[in-house]
Amino acid sequence: MHKRILAASAAAVLALSLAGCASGGDSGSGGESRVFRVAFNQNTEHPQAQAILELSDKLEEATDGRYSLELFPDGTLGAQEATIEQVQSGTIDFALVAGSLLESFNPDFSVVNLPYVYESPEHQMSVLNDREIVGDLYDSLLEDNMKVLTAYHGGVRNVYTDKAIETPADLAGAKIRVIGSETNVRMMELMGGVGTPMAQDEVYTAIQSGVIDGGENNELIYSSLSHDEIAPFYSSTQHLMMPDYLVASPTVWDGLDEETRGIFEELLTESVDTELAAFDTAVSEAKAASEEAGATFVESDVDAFREAVLPLHEELVTTPATQEIYDAIEAARG
Repeated sequence: MHKRILAASAAAVLALSLAGCASGGDSGSGGESRVFRVAFNQNTEHPQAQAILELSDKLEEATDGRYSLELFPDGTLGAQEATIEQVQSGTIDFALVAGSLLESFNPDFSVVNLPYVYESPEHQMSVLNDREIVGDLYDSLLEDNMKVLTAYHGGVRNVYTDKAIETPADLAGAKIRVIGSETNVRMMELMGGVGTPMAQDEVYTAIQSGVIDGGENNELIYSSLSHDEIAPFYSSTQHLMMPDYLVASPTVWDGLDEETRGIFEELLTESVDTELAAFDTAVSEAKAASEEAGATFVESDVDAFREAVLPLHEELVTTPATQEIYDAIEAARG
């Protein structure tokens, strides 16, 4: 069995888009084979890529070669916003996208993106893959021609700058790059800093030139983008666990027979565990690499930061639907 990865040029991507949604052919078992195309904005070493590649192998084996996945890494099919549109139009089959992007389709998704709402990655995944808790929320996207297949852990986000950040007082006046949303700007304000939305590819230069004082992200990003070179203190504020989602075209999913959907769902569940384990390993490797580059990892007063941002929970959990999900997340704590 082969793990399917394609690093395509823009011309090749265009040709594939024009060719349609799937590859066909004799699978050797009397049926037509289908290769589902998966858009991804990270490289193939990322834990989510590893989970998808393993999923492809298992799916191909379980269906006697009829179905497999082809991963398009490094944003070769476009930015995440663009790949969502391609899934909606049926141009591509699946895409891995940040949970924050789904808030633009249904603001209620903000409840599963709150700071300090999860006590661990395992807690996060148990909640976000429990249809009893999030089924209605996910199904709300069907009217936008998008189906959530599974949620993956996207790392624990921490603050990094040129000094140790142990309490909210240490962030006073510090301009910290955040994801571009009012929620994240408000979060950083409550944490003591000044939230500054900015594209990720601008952060290194902005910190280096003093436009901002630091950023907040997981250890993988911190190391792989060399932010440890210009913000050598990585402080474990542990303020956010943003999920990523594998979304599909409902037409593609509904086109599968019931048996194949059942196999797929079982393998998706297994892939969540694969991704969690791979992420844990990748974090350890990233921390070691950053320490070798001269970074210092700081233990922060997590309780102090959690207490500081709790007003944001009250500000955003304002509907019966979000309150029900919020209460279920709290009830699922260990």
